[in-house]
Amino acid sequence: MPFPARKSLDVEFGALVLRMAEGENTAFKALSALVSKTLDGIEALPVIPREVEDILTISQAERHRWLKDGRLKSAGTRTVKLRGRAKAVTFHVFDPRHIEDVLDRDLPSLWREDDAQAAAENRRRTAGKAARTRAGKNNQPAPDAQRGDALDLPLSGWDAFELDGLLR
Repeated sequence: MPFPARKSLDVEFGALVLRMAEGENTAFKALSALVSKTLDGIEALPVIPREVEDILTISQAERHRWLKDGRLKSAGTRTVKLRGRAKAVTFHVFDPRHIEDVLDRDLPSLWREDDAQAAAENRRRTAGKAARTRAGKNNQPAPDAQRGDALDLPLSGWDAFELDGLLR
């Protein structure tokens, strides 16, 4: 699209609006055909991570976590070399139909509830483990006393030898 013509194309309320003067019918038809051709098939293009976060109103950490455990399904990866960077950047892209399905079923809110329950369970389990560790440390005698007690204790199993008269 020529740069001067870009000023006549606006996005309003989720719709593209092409505004031109009344006398420019041929230019209007040409630009509308160009816009239609450009938009043809756009619904099948993969969705990039930043757009997924915006569409589903999720954080980057949630996207990473849900992608890792398989709740968000990747449609593949893309690698791009951005201007001014030494290395190429690889990121996951997503199928727009899958993202639409996730949005329609309001899965992010359900996933957040599941994550909150899992985090609470992990905290409870960790607190119990820490309490058991603290309780175990308090019941054990000091290390010096342990070594002395171990030397004073008779070894188990020697009673049988003593009964047989083998220990003299």
